[in-house]
Amino acid sequence: MINLLTDGEYTVFFVVLLTIILSLSFHEFGHAWAAKKFGDDTAERLGRLTLNPFRHIDPMGLLMVIMIGFGYARPVPVRPSNFTSFWAQMLVAAAGPAANLIIAVVVVNLYAYGVGAGWAFLENPQVEHAIAILVIINMVLMVFNLIPLGPLDGHYILPYFLPRALARSYVELNSKYGTFVLLGLVFAALLGLPVFRFVFEFGAALVPYINFM
Repeated sequence: MINLLTDGEYTVFFVVLLTIILSLSFHEFGHAWAAKKFGDDTAERLGRLTLNPFRHIDPMGLLMVIMIGFGYARPVPVRPSNFTSFWAQMLVAAAGPAANLIIAVVVVNLYAYGVGAGWAFLENPQVEHAIAILVIINMVLMVFNLIPLGPLDGHYILPYFLPRALARSYVELNSKYGTFVLLGLVFAALLGLPVFRFVFEFGAALVPYINFM
């Protein structure tokens, strides 16, 4: 992202930065909201059941986003022992990516409706560009967080779709090595290897399928 500043793309930089901050905040709010619905109010008691970005954004994670284009928000704390359903852990994990999907679906369809209705301000190329950034970033965040590695949301979801013995083995292996594998992939991406290209391409490729207008 820092290259946007060095290239003089100040408006695009701030649009992307604001989009990431809001999208990460909504993602974490999704986790907190789902946890509350399934009986765990840990996040709520810690002030995380909110859309306020200051409650979710991690300064170091945000700095990483600016400097290297990859970062993180503060994980929402949960106590699985408080959950009231066998499916709760999977659904709480899925609520974060689902929140990003909801943003993308609402924005892309509202934009399509507005264009069809002749809302003049949407004819501005800068508005169109900002909408595209918002939608694609949220789709990419959704896809990325569904990767079942390390602390990403996907590692809570995948075991529910595996045979019990295989699920146990996967959980054990991921707890030991998953974070290191993920960090290795991130480091490889920073060196210029296209290890996450599929995330961006797949996220962008999904956009036409969420436009129902």
